[in-house]
Amino acid sequence: MRTETVKSLLEALKSYSDDDYRYSLQPGFYTSNDWLAYESEHLLRREWHCLGRADEVAQPGQFFTLDVLGEPLLIVRGKDEAVRVLSNVCRHRNMQVAEGHGKARTFVCPYHAWSYKLDGSLLQAPLMPDIDRSQCDLPVFQSEIWQGFIFVNLAGDAPPLAPRLAGLDDILQNYHSDEMHHAFVAEEIWDANWKCLLENFMEGYHLSRVHPQTLGGRTPTNLCEKFAGGEAYTGYRANYPPTAPFRGNCHPDLSEQEKNCSTLFSVFPGLVASQSSDVLAYISMQPHGVDQVRIRWGLSIYDRDMPESEIQSRVELWQAINAEDKAKLAKVQHALHSTSAISGPLAPDDFEGTIRDIYGYLARRLVHP
Repeated sequence: MRTETVKSLLEALKSYSDDDYRYSLQPGFYTSNDWLAYESEHLLRREWHCLGRADEVAQPGQFFTLDVLGEPLLIVRGKDEAVRVLSNVCRHRNMQVAEGHGKARTFVCPYHAWSYKLDGSLLQAPLMPDIDRSQCDLPVFQSEIWQGFIFVNLAGDAPPLAPRLAGLDDILQNYHSDEMHHAFVAEEIWDANWKCLLENFMEGYHLSRVHPQTLGGRTPTNLCEKFAGGEAYTGYRANYPPTAPFRGNCHPDLSEQEKNCSTLFSVFPGLVASQSSDVLAYISMQPHGVDQVRIRWGLSIYDRDMPESEIQSRVELWQAINAEDKAKLAKVQHALHSTSAISGPLAPDDFEGTIRDIYGYLARRLVHP
């Protein structure tokens, strides 16, 4: 249902179909429960969402679980080596079948011991020989693997994702992101609207100010360089100064430019990533209420033989970077509820042009679907 608030915000969103309109979104886009309900129904539940990395389930039987927009999911690699996204809801009395992560030969519901094969098909239903087994397999959600990331579409009718990212594939091809090795993953809840985090990760305007010790010396704001976005993505290069230290082992296909920058990109609506020569850092996000965002963030590395101490130092660096952003975004979210909050002018494209791409995407999907 379109409330008066939703109608007003949809009308405001029309402005972002104009490439010359260079202002941030009105505060209501980040603070209205009505708007969150509208974008969840008309955008988020219809789009592709990143779940994690394919090599988190590198071997048959490896699995992990998580919720996406309230939908319990079970991600598993089958005996046929295929990665599937299954419903994590038993077909008997709706108990969650699996929890956490691990490795299994079958999944046994902890409520009444119904069991399922790795492909989701029903294996046993104790003391119930007369059920229609054809109706009792775990549903399989539409999924794709792109650049080593696992994506799911809850609605089941989204156009294929990969063709929408062909231009981004060209930009990332020398990094060979799909060959990087899973090293770390964690889940958190931040006190910010999901779009605030999306915007923050995807602009270089704040780097020197917010991250002077962690990132500012390596990726100063003034060296950021936006590249052309596409229908489903945006991004920029955070170029390193000549004084930046060598990053370590990397793929031989990388150019000198690629060795000396981090390529930051977003796959709309909820994946953001920083791809450097030796480390891929990413955050997948979804709203947890209008004032909070649930994230799953992780690191993948190029060098399989990287010492554990070095991996830990990379994890600690990104923990520090995230902590800096998390603190700032909580203050932004609080201020967005102020009567003084406004729609402010955006910086030039190399610094905040990615935000304009995000707004254009929202306008295309919500105003002119």
